[in-house]
Amino acid sequence: MDSIGEQVSISSQLPVTYEPDVVVLGGGASGVAAAVAAARNGASTLLIEQRGYLGGMGTAALVPAFCPYTDGEKPVIRGVGLTLLERMKEAAGEEFYQRNKDKLNWVPIDVETLKWVYDEAVMDSGASLLFHTVADQVLVNGERIEGLVISNKSGRQLVKAKLYIDASGDADLAALAGVPFLTGGEQGELQPATMCFLVTGANRQRFDQYLKETEQSGQLEKAVVEAQRNGDLPEGRKKVSGIAWISDTVAGFNFGHIFGVDGTKAEDLTRAAIEGRRLIQRQLHFLRKYVPGFEQVHLVHSGDQIGIRETRRIVGDYQLVVEDFLSMRTFEDDIARNSYFIDIHLANANSTMTVKHLPKGRSHGVPYRCMLPKGITNLIVAGRAVSSDRPVQGSLRVMPNCFAMGEAAGVAASMAAKAGAGFREVSVPQLQRTLIEQGAWLGEKPGTADTVAALNERIRFDDET
Repeated sequence: MDSIGEQVSISSQLPVTYEPDVVVLGGGASGVAAAVAAARNGASTLLIEQRGYLGGMGTAALVPAFCPYTDGEKPVIRGVGLTLLERMKEAAGEEFYQRNKDKLNWVPIDVETLKWVYDEAVMDSGASLLFHTVADQVLVNGERIEGLVISNKSGRQLVKAKLYIDASGDADLAALAGVPFLTGGEQGELQPATMCFLVTGANRQRFDQYLKETEQSGQLEKAVVEAQRNGDLPEGRKKVSGIAWISDTVAGFNFGHIFGVDGTKAEDLTRAAIEGRRLIQRQLHFLRKYVPGFEQVHLVHSGDQIGIRETRRIVGDYQLVVEDFLSMRTFEDDIARNSYFIDIHLANANSTMTVKHLPKGRSHGVPYRCMLPKGITNLIVAGRAVSSDRPVQGSLRVMPNCFAMGEAAGVAASMAAKAGAGFREVSVPQLQRTLIEQGAWLGEKPGTADTVAALNERIRFDDET
């Protein structure tokens, strides 16, 4: 965050090229949903993305499947996120659709189709897109962001908006604005990264037969252990997980870990990319040698970047904690429900994973306040960087939840823009009603707090008394 004098100098030197009501930084699941929701609710909206396509981890990192949309009985993620899932299924071709039309959990991602679906959704909403662009500076005046400096092939420019949505996944905009944040565990440990990949030349019928024959004995896991013992795979995770079949011959893999990667550091991302591609070669050797149905596979695509599970978590008006998850708590200002299990991957090759499921058919609330960063009034954060403790981040971080949080952020931004207000002055009941009217599911009856400021004041009073 720069001094006022430096900011005045920057403002006078750089051209102001965009002045929308709402700027969304980051075009992953949360950013797409936020831009669509803000624009279709009447706010002029600009979505800024560093790559030449949308989708974040689902496209750039080749995460092979969407995590569950349901609590085991019904969809808890609806609205924009569910619509986009169904559009991808329909657009991916008749064979793909017939195979997945009734699925809402672990639906394979057809990457190229998903890129196109996201493009169309954002453009149809009326939002504007700016690809190949990064934000490298934030101009702050007191508790308000006054402008965002962006860099691209056109040079450095200044964007001025009324409201800002940080959907970067890493809280990049919030960090630039001086918002306090937490990172990783008590020792700074972070969940490992994964270089996902896509292969062709597989034989699904042969693989399914292999699974059928060895299901009781866990032969696939035994194959991993044997390969590790023989030096064909590195030590670490004992399972081949995250196999998603795009067709009978094409499969995506979320398999293996790269440890000690901080996704906010270019040096770490560089090392992880190199190590990740090197690891894929060993994984391909393993598949061809140990797993029936994959003897003739050919690598067609590795992630444009390593898949990142965890970086910054903002300090917000409320921190969602593991007790809220376990007690399946409902909040007055709920803007989403979450039923995905706590899923914290091992921090090193010798540690273990943490997994905790909620009962079937149950979920907990995600309060609006956990998206509001301390110290800034016209900024909201959506996605895995919201205010939570580390265990809850291991649950909230997945794409379906990011859709839901992004949609809420976009609707809130449109409301604040119309009112000429900040995010804390948004009427929570009106926000909840709008979300429900537009297809979101908030579970139990929403609360009655007039605004977030009123809710925070009541909580403060209750604590004092």
